[in-house]
Amino acid sequence: MTISVGDHLPEAVLSLMGDEGPETVSLSDKTKGRKVVIFAVPAAFSTTCQTAHMPGFIRTKDQFTAKGVDEIICVAVNDLFVVKEWDKVTGAGEAGITLLADADGSFTKAIGMEFDVPTLGFFSRSKRYAMLVEDGVVTLFQPEQTRGCETSSAEALLAAM
Repeated sequence: MTISVGDHLPEAVLSLMGDEGPETVSLSDKTKGRKVVIFAVPAAFSTTCQTAHMPGFIRTKDQFTAKGVDEIICVAVNDLFVVKEWDKVTGAGEAGITLLADADGSFTKAIGMEFDVPTLGFFSRSKRYAMLVEDGVVTLFQPEQTRGCETSSAEALLAAM
């Protein structure tokens, strides 16, 4: 079942490559008592993710902050090494965006956003979405309806807020 507005996020442990090596991140710790934007991409370095989705959140980071958002998190179903390199290439971390790896796709599956496109070599990837989470509860959820990133774009989420 797909997550929806009013649902609590499931417990999830994601990962990132820290200064001292691999680190685990509890999503419930990240969202407890906080207002957080979470958006997901099917694959780091893929065309739309690289040229449209991530740049939109980087470009609008200050607008989210002005609306009381404590953190913007991008979730990718990639390993933490790929996510770290994508962070470097996009400048997301420097811009204040947190990139987290859902390497086994367990969080993506738990919220019902998993998909496959065998012809692209995409198996157990995440559908594109953006959500606003307040104290662990989804208050806005914008799953992408197209192959692009209109519904799940930073601008669309800001407009809905």
